[in-house]
Amino acid sequence: MTVGDIVAEPLVIHRLGARADREDRVVDILRKVGLKAEHRIRYPHAFSGGQRQRIGIARALIMKPSLVVADEAVSALDVSVQAQVLNLLKDLQEEFKLTYLFVAHNLDVVRHFCDRVAVLYAGRLVELAPSAEIFSDPKHPYTKALLSAVPWPDPDVRMKFDVPGEIADPSRLPSGCAFHPRCPECFAPCKTIRPALSLLSGTRRQVACHLHSSPDQTFP
Repeated sequence: MTVGDIVAEPLVIHRLGARADREDRVVDILRKVGLKAEHRIRYPHAFSGGQRQRIGIARALIMKPSLVVADEAVSALDVSVQAQVLNLLKDLQEEFKLTYLFVAHNLDVVRHFCDRVAVLYAGRLVELAPSAEIFSDPKHPYTKALLSAVPWPDPDVRMKFDVPGEIADPSRLPSGCAFHPRCPECFAPCKTIRPALSLLSGTRRQVACHLHSSPDQTFP
């Protein structure tokens, strides 16, 4: 398939517009993602990784969505191209009034790109907060462990929060908090009672951790 066919395919599937209308929309969206109209008659192998990512973005936006799920959208790109694609996504977000659900393991990218961050461990949500709060003051032990693993230029100020063991198998999670076998802050309730995701008083942060349970919560 040519780039034009790839980008237009959602329109064809949903039977939107005549052929000429679809071609006009393809040309328009290619230009918005930084490609040229003549690129529509070429094939993906003729493009660089960054350009192919722009083609994927064009295909995602051709249906004018309000929500875009970007799963590891820049993980295969080198750092300079990552920055270009992230800046493009920011510009398109403002132009199209988009919401992104951005899935990533690169915490530097998450810090730069995301307004709010959800941290998952073994498929469970353990912390949800504005990005600045997550990176400046992590609450859940797993979040602390993630941030401590990020390379830091000054070892004297780097957060030190190492955890032993391997990530839990999502198909056979331990009882209670799934992180408790590796958690250096684990105490009795963690081993038997699964912590609920709860809002911390006076904040916009939610944490699933018994260390931050309400003071009046009791345990058997």
